[in-house]
Amino acid sequence: MKKIGIIGLGMLGNAVALHLLDIGFKVTVFNRSKDKTNQVRERGAIVLDSPKEVAEKSELLIIVVKDADAVKEVAFEENGIVKAKNDELIVADMSTIDPSESKSISEKFLEFGIQKLDIPVMGGPNVAITGDLVMMASGDKTSFEKCKDVFEKIANKVFFLGEKGVAHSIKLAMNLQITMLALALSEGITLVKKADVDPKIFLEILNSTYFKTGMSEKKAFKMIDGKYDPTFTLENLKKDITTMTNAAKSLGVELPMIQKAEEVYENAVKEGLGGIDYTGIIEYIKRINESK
Repeated sequence: MKKIGIIGLGMLGNAVALHLLDIGFKVTVFNRSKDKTNQVRERGAIVLDSPKEVAEKSELLIIVVKDADAVKEVAFEENGIVKAKNDELIVADMSTIDPSESKSISEKFLEFGIQKLDIPVMGGPNVAITGDLVMMASGDKTSFEKCKDVFEKIANKVFFLGEKGVAHSIKLAMNLQITMLALALSEGITLVKKADVDPKIFLEILNSTYFKTGMSEKKAFKMIDGKYDPTFTLENLKKDITTMTNAAKSLGVELPMIQKAEEVYENAVKEGLGGIDYTGIIEYIKRINESK
């Protein structure tokens, strides 16, 4: 496959498109806000006016949008993907959505003779730009094999997980880890600062132990310095947390900590912190302590 379509030029979609252009793929894109297509257009992408047009020009069409409603909009509404005439098209959804929604969307695509794969990823635009994401894929195995070479250019590890919906279940579980790690670091840093201890000493000790993480080694120092340049916004993580709690309810699973985390992140968004990096949750923790 050489003809790739991308619908959704947010931070992640833009980085994936730029990487594919850099390594020689022909990339066609659509985004509702045309100004977000400027960078990829300058690098050689073809910008079209509808999802239908992108679908007609693509062998593999990757969707990278906010939520399940946005996926349905670009897929099934007027000038949506399914309106295209392209018998060779495979759709792959990189958005983070509820597994049950993913299954339903896949089944609707099949009504139009289109296979849809789930391909959520771990890693932000800073690793997408170099093709170093980690991808979780599920859906039709034959379609996956057709697209595998492209996926291995997007991600340095690709896990095929079986039937449709499975990849999104694991993606939600992964983002649950991110949620809790950001909160744990925020509270640990806040605790030691209140005890008049340099939080960088706390991180140095933490990173000398079994309990270190990529977040504690990299982003945590920026958290101390109040630097929250977004690679994944706090508001988007809050959206994913709500998807987690909804998925848990549908499965009959009790997840008390993520329910509490949803409340904390929702309050942070209400405080106007939604547009910064998700690690900026430390700012909300600071604020509730300063108000006491």
